[in-house]
Amino acid sequence: MARLLCDLDYSPKVNRKHLGTSSPGRDRQFQYILRQKRLFLQHGWPVISIDAKKRELIGWFKNAGTAWRHEPFSVNLYDYPSLAEGVGIPYGLYDPARSEGFVSVGVARNTADFAVASLLWWWQTYGQRRYPEAPRLLILADGGGSNGCRVRLWKYALQTQFVKRTGLEVSVCHYPKGASKWNPVEHSLFGRISKNWAGYPLHSYDRMLALIRGTETDPGLKVFARLDPRLYETGKKVSNEQMSAVNLHPRKVFPKWNYQLRPWPLL
Repeated sequence: MARLLCDLDYSPKVNRKHLGTSSPGRDRQFQYILRQKRLFLQHGWPVISIDAKKRELIGWFKNAGTAWRHEPFSVNLYDYPSLAEGVGIPYGLYDPARSEGFVSVGVARNTADFAVASLLWWWQTYGQRRYPEAPRLLILADGGGSNGCRVRLWKYALQTQFVKRTGLEVSVCHYPKGASKWNPVEHSLFGRISKNWAGYPLHSYDRMLALIRGTETDPGLKVFARLDPRLYETGKKVSNEQMSAVNLHPRKVFPKWNYQLRPWPLL
């Protein structure tokens, strides 16, 4: 019996992700995104990678990881939401050309309105100073979530709340399903924030913002953060009439994943 087990290489093994198939055209979409990034960066136009991090309970709750201290933090025995001051939803924007991260912390729900408000905050506070002559903006986003490729409210809010106010032509490229880990904001911003606050309870919004702003790396990452206290309406529907206000131009390559939003010409 022992010999048979040895012949079968009977030893501890982890699960292997092997079943299923990847999104059709995944590699072609990666190549398209790479070409768009190179084009924008060559012209000195902004490229922003966006996504939302998981919501966090604000209070004395255990936070995974270890912290350098003489004594461990004392935290709640149970992670009951009723014990929390509230929730924090970090929405991140990462500028790969400048190695800068921007995080807007929401207090309610991750909605398309919240995503676009975060984008507008970045542009009005930082982006337009860094790219004063830029006529265009490239956004790299996941395929799902509040800024998903099928979310009508995302496109409507982006047109009416961002493009209309800034006058920028916005190109959006979505990563295929299951490929979000290649979105730069994940590893270049959120991964480092998670390491920085590992082991530290997020006992207040001020503490959460301080740990986000304190995230630094050897390559020179700088992170800016703010609290967005607004309560965004959930379950909003966008009618066909409202969608007609969106100046949408799908690209030839995977039009559901790649499109432009342009300002309406002045009459």
